[in-house]
Amino acid sequence: MKSKCNFYCYKKTRKKNNVITNKNKIIKLVVFDMDGVLIDTISSWKYIHDYFKTSNNQSVDDYLKGKIDDKEFIKRDILLWKENGNLVSKNKLREIVKDVPIMRGASECVELLKTHNIKTAIVSAGLDVFAEIVTDQIDIDYVFCNGAKTNENGYLTGEGNLEVQLIYKDKNIIKLSKQLDISLENIASVGNSCFDIPMFEVSGIGIAFNPSDNCVKEAADYIVYEKNLIKIIPILKKYFC
Repeated sequence: MKSKCNFYCYKKTRKKNNVITNKNKIIKLVVFDMDGVLIDTISSWKYIHDYFKTSNNQSVDDYLKGKIDDKEFIKRDILLWKENGNLVSKNKLREIVKDVPIMRGASECVELLKTHNIKTAIVSAGLDVFAEIVTDQIDIDYVFCNGAKTNENGYLTGEGNLEVQLIYKDKNIIKLSKQLDISLENIASVGNSCFDIPMFEVSGIGIAFNPSDNCVKEAADYIVYEKNLIKIIPILKKYFC
């Protein structure tokens, strides 16, 4: 039998989400995951690991089994990004990621949402250097993501900036909901993996976009298989004012 997911199931270690959200309400905010949704690469972390020919597979497994926390997870990754034995600069990371492709239809999708006065946000455990590329090209209102700390010379210190916990993205949505005074039922979330399920659970609508596993498909209210964000518009239009 085919496994539902490629990863150890984090539901065995994360605290249960007890938020109950009414479904199928008018949408006032759309929250996008970044990796695999707004950018056409499955993982921003893996994208950089591939450049350095490193791997974080063991850290992923340790994290999902609750052996390490998010800060240690991020730290382990960053400590692998070296040249000539030294950690690289933030600008080196920017150079590595400068050609990462934006997902087809992303700009048009966000532009249309704005014409209907719908706010947009990124909630991603991915890296800020990728979010910079997205926001340079697409007018996203709010951004929550992680990053690498640097010293006064712009070089990585080995520590990370933690803003989004990979298996607790719902916390960022709840926080933004309160900040904007928008009810959770008026929020749509768009994600592609099991790590986006907590977002779906607290949102009025959950859309699995080009889903990478069966778990996220089962948790979603809608599924879009084509890698084109314009395809989510007909779904969202049902919930426009």
